[in-house]
Formats: sequence, C-alpha cells, structure tokens
Amino acid sequence: DVRIASTKAKFGQPEVNLGLIPGYAATQRLPRLIGLGNALYLLLSGEMVGAEDALRMGLVQKVVEPEALLPTAVELAKTIAAKGPRAVRLVKRVVREGILKDFESGCALESEEFGSLFENEGAEGMKAFLEKREPKFSGK
Repeated sequence: DVRIASTKAKFGQPEVNLGLIPGYAATQRLPRLIGLGNALYLLLSGEMVGAEDALRMGLVQKVVEPEALLPTAVELAKTIAAKGPRAVRLVKRVVREGILKDFESGCALESEEFGSLFENEGAEGMKAFLEKREPKFSGK
C-alpha cells in the first residue's frame, strides 16, 4: 500500500538487459503505479535508480536513513491502525476498485461507501470531533 525506502535502496527492472521482459505483472502494475513514462523508462532502459529518483517517480512515498527504516514503517503502521478500521479498509477497497473503473463509476462507489460509514464509525468520529476528543472506534 505504502512504500518507504532506505537512502541506500536501488530499484529497477533489469530484465531487458537479459533479452527478457519482466514477469509477475510488472508491465501492468508499474505503469499504473508510477505512470506510463516513468514505467517505460525503467522497463526499457534496464537502469537501476536510487531512492531519491524512486521517490520522484512515485515508486516510494518516503526515503529515510537505513537505521530509521523500520521505526518509520512501524510509526506509520501505528498511525494507520489508530484510524477507523472500517474506513481504512474501505479507502483501500474504493481506491483499488475505483481506479479500474471510469471516473463516474469510481465516484459512485466512493459515495456509496462514504454514506455507509455514517451508520457506525463515521458517526463516532464526527461526535468525537465535535466533542474535541479522540474517537473510540470499535474493532480496535
């Protein structure tokens, strides 16, 4: 879902250097992740890029020193885990399903799920906000 890289990390798709194309859906997933131009650059050149270039391309969301990699990932996991569990699940689902649909259908899916959250944890989240307190989501 989210990628954090060490400043020492290297990324690439070197298969073309061997006269091959990448397998395991890399030719399909990479353009969806980092855009057509960046994906074709990596896939056609076979070049390895550093973490800062990977960040610029959108291949990773954050770059940290090697010793900070695990603590940063754990802190992000804790931050996400503190959110409404159903909302987190639905964000992941709606984004992943919606990106494969036309824009209007994706918006309709979002609208449907947005409304569904007000029946439970969305109501608690709004109440907590108005009462200036942390929400108490069930399922934590």
